[in-house]
Amino acid sequence: MAPQKKEKPSHALFAGATAGAIEAFVTYPTEFVKTRSQFGGKREGPITIIRDTIRTKGITGLYSGCMALVVGNSVKAGVRFVSYDHFKGMLADSEGKVSAPRSLLAGLGAGMVEAVFAVTPSETIKTKLIDDSKRPNPQYRGFIHGTASIVRQEGISGIYRGLFPVMMRQGANSAIRFTTYSTLKQFVQGTVPSRPGQPLPSAITFGIGGIAGLVTVYTTMPLDVIKTRMQSLEARAQYRNSFHCAYRIFTEEGILRFWTGTTPRLTRLVLSGGIVFTVYENIIKVIGGRQP
Repeated sequence: MAPQKKEKPSHALFAGATAGAIEAFVTYPTEFVKTRSQFGGKREGPITIIRDTIRTKGITGLYSGCMALVVGNSVKAGVRFVSYDHFKGMLADSEGKVSAPRSLLAGLGAGMVEAVFAVTPSETIKTKLIDDSKRPNPQYRGFIHGTASIVRQEGISGIYRGLFPVMMRQGANSAIRFTTYSTLKQFVQGTVPSRPGQPLPSAITFGIGGIAGLVTVYTTMPLDVIKTRMQSLEARAQYRNSFHCAYRIFTEEGILRFWTGTTPRLTRLVLSGGIVFTVYENIIKVIGGRQP
């Protein structure tokens, strides 16, 4: 069998960054609702959050902190595809094929890299901006002012709050998502006689990406909740570290609290998986970014 083709790093970076930015903007309201529902205190359902936010802040209120996620997601997606392809190339056999366990390992490595270079800073800023937006008099006036204020008040460490749960979540996210996507993609390509090794139609790519997002949500949700709590404005006063945060959530609020925000996150990641992989594959196809 001929070796699988891989993306050129520069093309993977461009396609991944573009796909990430588009996906972040399109799905941001679901991210806003998910994050708001995960803060401590009174539980609020998705519909209540949407209704109250629109009533007090208008439709633009659902986009509080959006720029932080768009920028971070763009960098994250670019780093993710480049690093995943790099790790996958390192772990491929002599025929260029990557087994499911090795694909899982490549995804884990990609997730760790993106957590350090892109996700933690952008997620911390986004979470603080969303937390701040529900105050009567928000202190942050937007992405740039909020970032500058956080760094000025807390130093660089201020935008790296929750690094450990973010690394764990992103590692698990990428490992599960890429492995599910790659396994399903290879299965579909191998079972359609007329398309052995050929690019799949966008509708099928979207569906496979959506399934990958679905699997990812339920397996990594507890890490996402801990991450949000550790990046909130009150985190320093409430939690000593991620383990203490997890302990308090479990003992004070119950185990089901770890799956708070599942519905909006599920909505986002199913759409995200479909959008990112579809946009990425089509950009790579247009610019001819694959090489043996």
